[in-house]
Amino acid sequence: MFNHPQNNIKEGYIAEGMRVADFGAGVGHHSLPVARQVGDSGDVYAIEIQKDLLTKLHREAERERLLNVHPILGDLEKAGGSKLADQFVDRVLIINTLFQLEEKKIALSEAKRILKSDGRLVLIDWQDSFGQIGPHPDQVVTKEKALSLTESAGFKLEKEFEAGSHHYGMLFNIPK
Repeated sequence: MFNHPQNNIKEGYIAEGMRVADFGAGVGHHSLPVARQVGDSGDVYAIEIQKDLLTKLHREAERERLLNVHPILGDLEKAGGSKLADQFVDRVLIINTLFQLEEKKIALSEAKRILKSDGRLVLIDWQDSFGQIGPHPDQVVTKEKALSLTESAGFKLEKEFEAGSHHYGMLFNIPK
């Protein structure tokens, strides 16, 4: 089983009315289901560095009349790269994205910057390379490495969860 957005929404305690940032949103595999979950009173900020993927996501959101999806062309490997204000969102999703980033620490610092003090980070990534379906073996970020990076960015592990047979899932908060 690959990771399923509905399960990840549940595990991340994503509720109606929340503001959610999706780091590395791609074509919206998670942004669109999250937009439906948070409803008209919530918002999803779909941040992606590849303009063509962002265009596809925007078209699909319009087709589904999801007016609460806000595509942002942003570079998460630069401070302020999400283009969102400090303590602005309730959740940050980093799903199948950490392994792609060279500047992982900057992206995690950006997530912490934009999260409200009671916000949470949902981190899901590949457990291994799995041949042709996962990242290249030298790109894999092990669960242990992800935990270390995330904790050094100032997050605290709240729980681990089942994110599919090829992925690990972790939920983090910001210690008071």
